[in-house]
Formats: sequence, structure tokens, C-alpha cells
Amino acid sequence: MAKITRGPQAKSKLAAAKPVKKAAVKSKPARGAKRPASPRPSRTRPTKTKPWAAAEVHEAFSRFRNANPEPKGELEHLNPYTLLVAVVLSAQATDAGVNKATRALFAVADTPEKMLALGEDKVRDYIKTIGLYRNKAKNIIALSRKLIAEFAGVVPRTRAEIETLPGAGRKTANVVLNMAYGEHTMAVDTHVFRVGNRTGLAPGITPLEVELGLEKVIPSEFMLHAHHWLILHGRYTCLARKPRCEVCLINDLCRWPEKSA
Repeated sequence: MAKITRGPQAKSKLAAAKPVKKAAVKSKPARGAKRPASPRPSRTRPTKTKPWAAAEVHEAFSRFRNANPEPKGELEHLNPYTLLVAVVLSAQATDAGVNKATRALFAVADTPEKMLALGEDKVRDYIKTIGLYRNKAKNIIALSRKLIAEFAGVVPRTRAEIETLPGAGRKTANVVLNMAYGEHTMAVDTHVFRVGNRTGLAPGITPLEVELGLEKVIPSEFMLHAHHWLILHGRYTCLARKPRCEVCLINDLCRWPEKSA
């Protein structure tokens, strides 16, 4: 078959037949005019629900107490000092992972003096399976040195003093005060924060808001163990991605609109 060729005139007709796309022209703002603000993710407040009545809060914690009268923290420790160290190490790490590392560490260093004598390099070797272990080893040595220099080697009994120790924040102080010294403090970790918001028991944008909200509504008779009940509830029942509503002790009291069962 003979090959058909098109001359310049035919090509020009084809080109003329095709629609020409015009490039989008961006209009510049007039001089002095404000540019529109770029959208930023907003931190909306938790969904408002009907507040829990005092009787409902009492009922919820009565159920927790009946199911587990003496809840225990899952971080292994030997004394207030090793508890403090374990809590500092638990930031962005699991309790199980911390326990695995500290069993051997605490066997050789269960006081600030022994930890300081061990030295940062050896501490780092003991905890290298834990996330952020280099910075945590540095903090453990620094807080041990400060405990010896300023507190006679004893973990202080006030939140403000504990918060002055390297690596120790408000949550760490609350855990130590509660577990070591029996104070009615509320340590808000990721589990307590989720339960406080999801159930509507103490909604808040920040851990501090949730902490103060829980302290306000939980009766004093439950405060010694309250944060352990809430941690365990969040860890094993009120899971982040797939809550086990079908076995929840407080399902009928919970305000979460998506709950099942």
C-alpha cells in the first residue's frame, strides 16, 4: 500500500483543529494586600458529651476496685530510686522492654551511688535495647549525681523537686509520688489520656487538662489506685484502634458515641 504523506498545508489544518490549552495564569495580589493564610491543622477540642454524674463515677471505680482490688504498676523496681529510673527509661518505650533491660541493671546498681560508680558507658550498655538509650543513660547519671549532691541520695517527696531531676517531668513525678510514697496523684500517660477523653470522664486537649479533670471527679477513696485502673483499662480493654467494648466493665456508663455492645 502506498504511504500517504501530508503536505505542510494539511499539517497546518490539523494543528488548527486541535484545541489549545491555555496555561493557568496566577493572579498576583495587589501591592500591600495580605496573602491568604495557608491552612493549618487545627487542634479541636474533644467532643462535648454529657458530664458524668458523681454517682456514675463512683459506680465505675467501684467496679474497677471489685475486679482488681490491689492493682500494681507493671514497671519492675526495688525501691523509690529504681522506680524513678524505670519511669525515666519508660518514655517512648514499653514497660516490658524496660523491665527486660533493668533487671540486670538494678542487680548491680540499685542506688544513686552505685549507678554513678557504674558510669554512663556501662549504663548505656545495659539499656541499649530501649529507645533513646544514649540520652537516657546520660539523664540517669545526671539525676543520680543530683540526688547525691542535693537530696542526700534520697528521691524527694514533692513534685516540684522531682521535676528538677534530669529526664523527670510531671508524669514521672506523679508516678513516683503515687507508687513510692502513696500520694493521691494522677499520672496521665497515653492510655489514661485516651480513656479520659473517649469515655467523656475527663476530656481535655493536654495531659494536664485530663489530669486535673480526673482529680476533680474521682472520689478520694479511689485516688490511690485510680491511675493504675485507668492505665490497665486503656492497655488491655479500651485499646487505641479496636476497643474491646464487649468486655468493658463500664460500657453502659461510657459516653463514647462509637462504642459497641
